[in-house]
Amino acid sequence: MRILMIAPVPFFVDRGTPMRILEEALALEKKGVNIDIVTYHLGRNIKEIDKSSKIKVYRVVRLLFWYNKKEAGADWQKVILDILLIWKTSKIVFLNKPDIIHAHLHEGVLIGWVVRTIFFWRKIKLVADFHGELVSEMESHGYLNNGFVKRIFNFLEKIIFKMGDFTLTSSSELMERVKKLGKNTKLEVILDGVDAGKYENIFLEKKNPGEMTVIYSGAFVNNKGIDILLEAILKINKMNLPGIKFILAGGPVENVREFIRKNDLEKIAEIFSPLDYFDLPRVNKRGDVAIDPKTSQVGQASGKILHYMAAGLPVICFDRENNRKYLGEAGYFIKDFSADGLVEGILYFFRNRDKIEELSKISKESIKKFTWEASAEKIVNIYNELKTNE
Repeated sequence: MRILMIAPVPFFVDRGTPMRILEEALALEKKGVNIDIVTYHLGRNIKEIDKSSKIKVYRVVRLLFWYNKKEAGADWQKVILDILLIWKTSKIVFLNKPDIIHAHLHEGVLIGWVVRTIFFWRKIKLVADFHGELVSEMESHGYLNNGFVKRIFNFLEKIIFKMGDFTLTSSSELMERVKKLGKNTKLEVILDGVDAGKYENIFLEKKNPGEMTVIYSGAFVNNKGIDILLEAILKINKMNLPGIKFILAGGPVENVREFIRKNDLEKIAEIFSPLDYFDLPRVNKRGDVAIDPKTSQVGQASGKILHYMAAGLPVICFDRENNRKYLGEAGYFIKDFSADGLVEGILYFFRNRDKIEELSKISKESIKKFTWEASAEKIVNIYNELKTNE
């Protein structure tokens, strides 16, 4: 079976969405699926990540030679990149004749729908793989302040949600929102996975055994909650509590560096940036407790939680359905979606050190349920169902 994946992002770069696409593609390849990927001109080659992979990556022409944005967030120049992606996808469909188009994100689904409409006689099935909400995502990055423009994008998002023959979502929360639109195609939640084997045999000796290190590894952007986390770190610092340290691993570094410097937080907050995909297990293992300040406003799952669990860390996070599904008893769930809520969670583990080891054991056991192999098996069954119903 030949699958064409559409990835309207820089690929591969070291952040959440490209990581999900990569891990999903590699897991499907191991199931015997022939995968091609069409994407932007930016990013590393898959061979740099997995030398054994035979996945072919096709890139758009570098027309926007000055465009080098790799971090998350909307950009109007992506409209041009997506037009180029329609052309590239059409070319690859013509040459490779895929059985199914598997499109990621709203832009990818729209591109996939346009291309399969162009090649209507081939009756290509479209799998729509949504990682979050389009309008909420753009708002979280400071776009769509104009009410008229927002209404246009709301209308467009509702249409795109209905374009796939089969719809995948990264979280139960997002699936419920898609259901409310009265979607008449099939839906399935495909949770993120993690290769826990990458975390085995990593043993780091703590420099200060009495110190509690709280780690955040992810994008330094507000829709991931970095602004709330920075505020929480500032509040903790003002308490003058001995033995609490924070590691902020990710990027772009300019989004946090000035705040840390201006508020004299260098003594308790270490910045690790950039964060390479290969460094993630070792960096996460430096923590005693992990923190995820992402709220549910954009409907995204939080794959970083699975990496925290693979590192054997208890996790402080907001009380979201998807977080509970991942963590079970290994999480400290905060009902107050604010910096004060995060402070509450940090102080809980600071005052109850015995809970760290207890919840660490639960994390290590619970992560065994979340593998990309299991998620890939579900997707392969969906592919087969679509092919059978042609």
